[in-house]
Amino acid sequence: QVQVVESGGGLVQAGGSLRPSCAASGSIHSINAMGWYRQAPGKQRELVTVISGGGNTNYADSVKGRFTISRDSTKNTVYLQMNSLKPEDTAVYYCNAVVQTSPSITMAYWGQGTQVTVSS
Repeated sequence: QVQVVESGGGLVQAGGSLRPSCAASGSIHSINAMGWYRQAPGKQRELVTVISGGGNTNYADSVKGRFTISRDSTKNTVYLQMNSLKPEDTAVYYCNAVVQTSPSITMAYWGQGTQVTVSS
């Protein structure tokens, strides 16, 4: 079993910064990718950013230049540095980890989500 736990969301004024983190733990053989998704009220969940096992990153156009994903592979942890936050960034942010739990089994795991609220 694999657990994915986010922390570090909160309330911030527009223009401010937050740095939530996400840690994966449990029966981990290797991690193929970890990423952040978000879901605002009444909207579908959308990809924010992802980092591959090789360190390649992708970002949604809406966050490019403002958000940065980084990782500590020794801790199976990723961080999301969010700068210049806007009210439209308000959402529940979910961490996703694509984990190989054995040589033949790869599954995606989700965290419980962390609320980010940006006030205008």
